[in-house]
Amino acid sequence: MTVLSSHNPATGEATPTGLRATTTEEVDRIVTEAHAGARALAASGREGRARLLEAMAERLEESRTRLVETAMAETGLPRPRLEGEVGRTTFQLRLFAEAVREGSFLEAAIDHAGQTSLGPAPDVRRMLVPLGPVAVFGASNFPLAFSVPGGDTVSAVAAGCPVVVKAHESHVLTSQLAFELLRAAVEELGLPPGTVGLVHGRQAGADLVVHPLIKAVGFTGSPAGGRALLDLVDARPEPIPFYGELGSLNPLVITSGAAAARGAAVAEGLVASITGSAGQLCTKPGLVFVPSGEAGDELVEKLAAILAESAAQPLLNGGIASSYREILGRLAAEPGVTAAVTAAEQSEPAWAAAGLLVAGTAGLSQVMEECFGPAAVVVRYADETDLVAALSQVPGSLTASLHSEPGESELTRRLVEVVTPLAGRLVFNGFPTGVRVSWAQHHGGPWPSTNTLHTSVGVTAMRRFLRPLVWQDAPEELLPEELRDGHTGAPRRIDGVLHP
Repeated sequence: MTVLSSHNPATGEATPTGLRATTTEEVDRIVTEAHAGARALAASGREGRARLLEAMAERLEESRTRLVETAMAETGLPRPRLEGEVGRTTFQLRLFAEAVREGSFLEAAIDHAGQTSLGPAPDVRRMLVPLGPVAVFGASNFPLAFSVPGGDTVSAVAAGCPVVVKAHESHVLTSQLAFELLRAAVEELGLPPGTVGLVHGRQAGADLVVHPLIKAVGFTGSPAGGRALLDLVDARPEPIPFYGELGSLNPLVITSGAAAARGAAVAEGLVASITGSAGQLCTKPGLVFVPSGEAGDELVEKLAAILAESAAQPLLNGGIASSYREILGRLAAEPGVTAAVTAAEQSEPAWAAAGLLVAGTAGLSQVMEECFGPAAVVVRYADETDLVAALSQVPGSLTASLHSEPGESELTRRLVEVVTPLAGRLVFNGFPTGVRVSWAQHHGGPWPSTNTLHTSVGVTAMRRFLRPLVWQDAPEELLPEELRDGHTGAPRRIDGVLHP
């Protein structure tokens, strides 16, 4: 039996939790409970699920102080960041409640029986239905917004799927507290306890993925961790979707015009983006393309000067800090790479200082590795041809950012053409850290940033946990409410015409 401890990365202190790793038998019981509750959750209807999401938001809001203080002690993240994360998490729950009530996510369509140019046609009605129990893996860097009450859990529940979350070992107490608050909301509304479940431990995570009653997996983490889970999924007798958000370099391009016009401001914004949350954000700009010449030199000097003065910060755990130092040191040792800012050694193993490396486009392939922490690589390019050739080598990312001036419209258009195949979100004259939770958002990108076309942030994240189902010539009493004639509670396409 593995007893779990909670570790404070800022102090190195370990605290017993009273929790233990979930056994294989317990995983089976929890997943079976989720499967047993799936029908009742679906039967609660859109209004029932919307009320559940709102009740979850209320429970989290009521326990804001406990959540923030618990997470601070386990992650080393500062109070303002975690206060904001509670707000983001409750906002997300309420946004999905609105979306569930609105109903367009169902993609409801009705084609009545009748004569067509191809002859008589049957009555056909289609909409999206829940997949079934979903496994979610909490992320290390967002103990709330991408963890137990995070976007994967919220979007799955909104879709009508029970969820079993594998708690991240970096914040077991935060995960347990958040789970208890979500479960309290489930009980308050009289829904099945299997609506939300929680497991602890790496073996429990593996057991969860291979359980035959799990119908989809949501994961946010490293490419290595995602690959290991995907291999388990692929070995299942029944294939299921695996939605992984993995590594991302997030290239950021600064044109010569932008460097000359506002190089200092861009440098200051870059520092905030690189060091925010100790650089432990999946959207941190890891590759920064800066033009050669005097304006580019001044920008890099400004960037290095500010980073050198930035304070060291605790990373989420000692393993992440160790990996950060190892990768940064290895990249700095590559031929043609210089360290503009050397990450100073820290007395505490989980702490890390900022680093900045500078390379040319000729050695780009040697530095294209994500360094999870407060560091970035500046790539100096000679001209537009050199820049375009370099960008074409960058692997798929969640984001690509372009800083340019109005007089460079042709260059900007060309760069957009180059980076569009590389990213899921294009950012213009801004910084990619910070992902708005909204209807229009897409948080995903080409491999290796994700292995899916779907978003993990925003309303359309529900689409991952739904499948199409068609009812042909079905008696009306067997149809879902949204597919019955005369229903007005959700947008539908009827005989080819959209009825909002």
